[in-house]
Amino acid sequence: MLLHIPNVLTKAQVQECQDMLLAADWVDGKNTAGHLALHSKNNSQLPQDSDVGKQIGDFILSCLQKMPLFMAAALPNKFYPPMFNCYQHAGNFGNHIDNAIRQSPLIAGQVRTDLSMTLFLSEPDSYDGGELVIEDTYGEKRVKLPAGDLILYPSTSMHRVTSVTKGRRLASFFWLQSLIRSDEQRRILYDLDQSIMALTQQDPQQQELVRLSGVYHNLLRQWSET
Repeated sequence: MLLHIPNVLTKAQVQECQDMLLAADWVDGKNTAGHLALHSKNNSQLPQDSDVGKQIGDFILSCLQKMPLFMAAALPNKFYPPMFNCYQHAGNFGNHIDNAIRQSPLIAGQVRTDLSMTLFLSEPDSYDGGELVIEDTYGEKRVKLPAGDLILYPSTSMHRVTSVTKGRRLASFFWLQSLIRSDEQRRILYDLDQSIMALTQQDPQQQELVRLSGVYHNLLRQWSET
């Protein structure tokens, strides 16, 4: 499931993040590339132990966890801390699939990457190129969102970032391990949750809402991993 989560950050919050990021020290993105991605990754990246990155990352996660749409779609169990990249001067990242298991120096234990996320921190008209291109069974999805918006998609997807030929593209990228490993099962639970919410808004006294809510939680209980 590919899902656009709007307004994770306000425009004022985006500007504050930009100011902090642009004043920070960046390194070559190849420093964190796997051996296959080493020759296709051309960007700058904030070091994982950056105090600025940790501060902004913690704030992003706190905002996301207050968003019902995100929580319903992702059903997060564990997060890999947000990282930050910058594309400019024809920087790009060729086709790749994210590593299945990640170990961060900032957290204990490993994270299985079920879902990938990109939070855009530059307005789309401030740079040329820089589209996140995600391939799925329905073809290519080209994503270039307003600053402060996030795209959520399965980490099993082949994806790339096209060359930024003008301007600068700032973004945060990170992963999570969901309570539900299967993308298909997450989609079923998400659709059921959204239907329950819509019916509740129409008439919260409907008796069948209790039954539907029970079905949701029984499926969650059956499918979830903790």
